[in-house]
Amino acid sequence: MADIKSARSLWPYAMILLSGVFYAMALKYFVLPSKVILTGTEGVAAALSYYFESDWLFIILYLVFQSGLLAFGYMKVSRTFALRSLIVVVTVAVVLAILPDLIFARPEPENERIILVLFGGLLAGSAKALAFRHRGSTGDEDILGAYFAMKYLRPVGYVAILAATVSTAFGMMLDLFKYGAFESVVNTLMYTCIYIFASAETLNNLYHKFKITMLVIISDKAEAVGQAIKTTFTHRTYTIQQGVGGYRGEKVSMVRAIVTQEELPRLTQAIITADPKCFYYHHDLEGVSRHYYISPFS
Repeated sequence: MADIKSARSLWPYAMILLSGVFYAMALKYFVLPSKVILTGTEGVAAALSYYFESDWLFIILYLVFQSGLLAFGYMKVSRTFALRSLIVVVTVAVVLAILPDLIFARPEPENERIILVLFGGLLAGSAKALAFRHRGSTGDEDILGAYFAMKYLRPVGYVAILAATVSTAFGMMLDLFKYGAFESVVNTLMYTCIYIFASAETLNNLYHKFKITMLVIISDKAEAVGQAIKTTFTHRTYTIQQGVGGYRGEKVSMVRAIVTQEELPRLTQAIITADPKCFYYHHDLEGVSRHYYISPFS
């Protein structure tokens, strides 16, 4: 029994390490070779490493920039979130340093650059989602994303798109200064946009903590269903609306609960257990009051 508990306590850290390895692989083999501009301070570090043609410069600047953001995460998000994000950041830096140089596709625009960009975005977004699901992050704009997602109830990937504005402008300026070719700058911008949206959409589709949905249950066992909701998630409540079924003319209750998509699978299973004959459906919500409670990264 003790071994099982020990394995469960170590599992999140194993996944955190794995997310760091995946993110490092995305950077090493797909993102950095394609010369796209990353988001946030990573984008600044990448742009400078492209300009000076130094992979080590990216690793050094990456660690320097993350130190300040991790301190922000420690103060504004949670201690656990910051410490697990630190593990990911260190893992990324170490793995980047030791990974061998391999070529999976040619990075030139006339060859297979689009494949590098798209697959790099998918792998990076998946790594970010894996870290978030285990109460950590890959650092940089993800730390800000966690903070603003908790404050404004927006998916974490939205911040990446906003953070890309400054870093992309900086990278394009360096590209223009180095090569003096406007066509090259526009080409980099196009591929950078593809990467950013591929990464952000992958993250938003795999990580559902801040996606909010309305769950509606039609049942003649409203009290049992309500108790199942409160028992499953003590911070959730519900509303009961009385009605009459149109087919049989019998009294039924409509139970409504606003939950996150992350909570939805576990909650629907509890509701089915409470009333196997109930009918339920759910739909996504926008514009939910900021007073709505979402459990923190702790």
